[in-house]
Amino acid sequence: MEQNVLLKMVGITKTFPGVKALDGVNFELRKGTVHALMGENGAGKSTLMKCLFGIYSKDEGQIFLDGKEINFKSSREALDNGVAMVHQELNQALKRSVMDNIWLGRYPKIAGIAVNEKKMYQDTMAVFEELGIKVDPRRIMSTMPVSQRQMVEIAKAVSYNSKVIVFDEPTSSLTEEEVEHLFEIINMLRAKGVGIIYISHKMAEIKRISDDITIMRDGKWVATRPAAELEMQDIIRLMVGRELTNQFPPKTNTPGEVYLQVNGITGMYNQLRDVTFNARKGEILGLAGLDSSGRTETLESIFGIRTRKEGSITLGGKPCHNRNAQESIKNGFALLTEERRATGIFGVLNIRDNTVISSLKRHLRFGVYLSEKSQQEDTQRYIDAMRTKTPSQETKIRSLSGGNQQKVIIGRWLLTNPEILLLDEPTRGIDVGAKYEIYQLILDLACNGKTVIMVSSEMPELLGICDRIVVMSGGRVAGEVDARNTSQEEIMTLAAKYV
Repeated sequence: MEQNVLLKMVGITKTFPGVKALDGVNFELRKGTVHALMGENGAGKSTLMKCLFGIYSKDEGQIFLDGKEINFKSSREALDNGVAMVHQELNQALKRSVMDNIWLGRYPKIAGIAVNEKKMYQDTMAVFEELGIKVDPRRIMSTMPVSQRQMVEIAKAVSYNSKVIVFDEPTSSLTEEEVEHLFEIINMLRAKGVGIIYISHKMAEIKRISDDITIMRDGKWVATRPAAELEMQDIIRLMVGRELTNQFPPKTNTPGEVYLQVNGITGMYNQLRDVTFNARKGEILGLAGLDSSGRTETLESIFGIRTRKEGSITLGGKPCHNRNAQESIKNGFALLTEERRATGIFGVLNIRDNTVISSLKRHLRFGVYLSEKSQQEDTQRYIDAMRTKTPSQETKIRSLSGGNQQKVIIGRWLLTNPEILLLDEPTRGIDVGAKYEIYQLILDLACNGKTVIMVSSEMPELLGICDRIVVMSGGRVAGEVDARNTSQEEIMTLAAKYV
């Protein structure tokens, strides 16, 4: 094996029932480099890494680490041998402390019996200080925003003194400031000779942080090139197999009269204070702001899954109470949540069940039984419309890639025929081709008179798809801008207003 090659994967093949997820894939990682792994949702990126990490067993092929052939049977074995993975979907013990999560399964012990809490705290602080992370090791995980939990997961991977660290969509939950911090950590690891595999759909990030780029499509290796030799359009063409000239579809919707009015919403158990704005029929309204600014809480308060202390909602000039999710759905609201694995999908159910679960009345016949044929037709309609990659409707949703899970959830809500769509990070972890399809779908809904309110951490996305943008800061509305006549600087200035 070449002297500088740290990891080598040769002819990796993996088949699931009805689909060949990997087809003879080759991959090499050099010491002290960042190697980006790119491709559309369902291209096989995460599957390849799960074969490395011992979550899946490969059907064919060989894997070499430092010149020695490896075949990990579990993630624990991978971690013990210097291979760590920061997963896109966080899977943490939310009721336990930060330091419990970092040292779970390898607690420092006193006399081999009792957990040494003092040493665990000190060891956690040492890792945090090295990485510049400011989090209380004793804080309970569930009390922290997703972005901080993501940083804890990164610290855990580093704490294993790993030779190889896989980052799967690491910035999907991070603010711009936190992304800068992550890149500092990655550069520090690179300088120490650690090999980084970086999976992301964010082109600008990839170009900035990567030394090499490998592109996959439909479970096959397409190309490996130095990052400096690839322009953004080259990457897109290799990923999707076609030119994609525009990032966003043209805005063809025409906002009408004011349809939804949110007046003075103040949260009972969160920081929301006097949140007031309106949205029009056929309008795409963006909600911008830094992490913990109150964007998600605003959507959840409108949908009735957070308790309101004060404030009211008016829909079409009539009071709309939305005291819980069931009442909100009845009133024509739909909510796509930020964390699809925790609050979006029913992982043990198949794609059909996940698609129709919010619209079962559509399939009720004679008030007695559910029509199997009707459910199949609706599910297939949205599989086709969203271009969801799946072997069949019977496939468990948890076995799909994150982006394809997101498509199923969007289809679920569209089947309820909502008048108001509340979308929290609708394109998080989704590839550039699928993003365009979702943008087009959102625009089509607005063209049909639906009202869309959309939270996104990606400023270009808000500017490219929205008509107006309401900027949140410290749980309050800091201002409102016209998306056609504003700038990222103006939005960021408003976002910092009450911080």
